[in-house]
Amino acid sequence: MLHPQARALLSLIDERGVPPIHTLAPDEARRMYRERRSFTQPAPPEVAEVRALSATGPLGEIALRLYRPLGALAGERLAALVYYHGGGWVVGDLDTHDTLCRQLANAARCAVVSVDYRMGPEHRFPAAVDDALAAARWVHREAPGLGLDATRLAVGGDSAGGNLAAVVALAAREAADPPIVFQLLIYPATDNTCALPSHRSNGQGYLLTADTIGYFRGHYLAEAAQQRDWRASPLHHPDLSGLPPALVLTAGYDPLRDEGLAFAQRLSEAGARCTEICFERQIHGFITMGKVIDEANTAVAICAAELRRSLA
Repeated sequence: MLHPQARALLSLIDERGVPPIHTLAPDEARRMYRERRSFTQPAPPEVAEVRALSATGPLGEIALRLYRPLGALAGERLAALVYYHGGGWVVGDLDTHDTLCRQLANAARCAVVSVDYRMGPEHRFPAAVDDALAAARWVHREAPGLGLDATRLAVGGDSAGGNLAAVVALAAREAADPPIVFQLLIYPATDNTCALPSHRSNGQGYLLTADTIGYFRGHYLAEAAQQRDWRASPLHHPDLSGLPPALVLTAGYDPLRDEGLAFAQRLSEAGARCTEICFERQIHGFITMGKVIDEANTAVAICAAELRRSLA
């Protein structure tokens, strides 16, 4: 039941001999990930404003990119989504997720602040977590000067970025800083033990493989014991109560499918308003592939609609 467009993309990757990420050095993997986006991503839509920012982080400056949606009025104080890109805590950057951030800003009619957090292997766990939390706190603190509404702040991300968004929401709850009102978790990595069944059933043949997950995890985590640290695996946090509403989006042919579903279930059982939607015929990473996978555009629309409703 794999979607024909997803199947065609996988066949094309195989026919062209595109090397799997886990066979490349991190710098080369980053370059390839950045360059190949033009083959699958739609053209970046126009927005009202794109601004480069810099937040103060625990070990230096963190680059941010602020998007204001088309139609935003001068001086209008907008709700904001702090967005963390995917890429296994090893690849990805502000450019690889530029189109998605623009799409979400326009469709949800909110500002989006994309975060260029530190990554492994140069900066191992918990560097990405520390930067992600510092960036969210900086955006909240500087909101008035950025034309943002500090009382309507969401966090979101895809894959590793979904992991960071969930962890930031947990850390913010425990410290009461910053106040988060919504979580947008797109096929999030919530369990670095990789123990759930979809890691076996979907571990080969669907773009994100067990080998690539091992590569990412090996470059991010310094030791096996960190796999169960809730900052690496939020599913292992003993208490998910008191967290903001969430949308968890998963894909049927994704090794991370079951841990996304399990996290959504635990959120609901803990009393959070949580919706989980599985695109049963899709593969990991599909939401940025709207040029070649039509359901990606549907997924973006669903995410934006829920974001807009929750930030209203």
